[in-house]
Amino acid sequence: MNRFSVERIWYGGQAPPMWMRALVPLYRLLACLRALPYRMGLLRAVRIPVPLVVVGNVSVGGTGKTPLVLALVEFLRKRGWNPGVVSRGHGGSERGPRLLDETATPHRVGDEPCLMHRRGVPVAIGRRRDHAALLLPSIGVDVIIADDGLQNPALARDLEICVLDGARRLGNGHLLPAGPLRESPERLARVDFVVCNGQGAGRNEIAMQLSGDHAVSLEQPCDLRPLSAFRGHPVHALAGIGNPQRFFTHLRQSGLDVIEHAFPDHHPLTMQDLAFDDHHAVLMTEKDAVKLAGVKDARLWFVPVQAELPVEFLDELDTRLREIRNAKARY
Repeated sequence: MNRFSVERIWYGGQAPPMWMRALVPLYRLLACLRALPYRMGLLRAVRIPVPLVVVGNVSVGGTGKTPLVLALVEFLRKRGWNPGVVSRGHGGSERGPRLLDETATPHRVGDEPCLMHRRGVPVAIGRRRDHAALLLPSIGVDVIIADDGLQNPALARDLEICVLDGARRLGNGHLLPAGPLRESPERLARVDFVVCNGQGAGRNEIAMQLSGDHAVSLEQPCDLRPLSAFRGHPVHALAGIGNPQRFFTHLRQSGLDVIEHAFPDHHPLTMQDLAFDDHHAVLMTEKDAVKLAGVKDARLWFVPVQAELPVEFLDELDTRLREIRNAKARY
């Protein structure tokens, strides 16, 4: 079954086949078994000496976690914090734990950690995120944001933020594989904040919008052009993210004539993927662009996006983190 067939079932109203529904109890059992040693007290979640915020989701696929993490890092810096990020390093070959440095590559540590590191963010990766997180306070990080990990019982957290795709929401509401959910919808009631990316934020949800009105040349990073400069001619659009259609829709809303090239999330993009029989500009996400670092090709551009968030939410987050920091200091 290909990705498009699965999406029709998860988001398009098509009924899940019997074999998918039959596997849901097995998925639920495996999830329970993973958490059971922690619930029984046989294992303990690793406590981190600084506040730790998990940014995750209850569904598979892209919801906008990474832009949110970057926006939180930028905000916290302005408030006097020294934030860092911990990630599993999806798509990378290294198991970690390790702090990222100038030798980090998407192939070794994953595309999203590389993106954040190249934005100047301290990042630690590891299959054991709890072990990786412990590396960050040693370099002066005083608040940690976990990029994903909502379902990771080994990582003790002080706050949880769940991100929803405003268009897709929870899909058909079924657990994997009959639906896109890693956990039941009731999990949303137990997180501290629910952030809705795009239109359709519900009651008690924080509305987030992604904006990005310019493209950056991979060949000459100082060359920035408005997306409107690419109107009038077709452009190739590449996206190896959880929800490529969000990127394609963004470009079309900017008036561009888009030729779509969707790849699986964390796809190891190479120049072979860009072998088109024309000279049209090629626009991609920033997450995809990190895999082509050092490539000199005037056709290639990436479109950075920024998450816009309500100031009331950011103020409350800052207040709660300071309370958590003070509480940790007393123990």
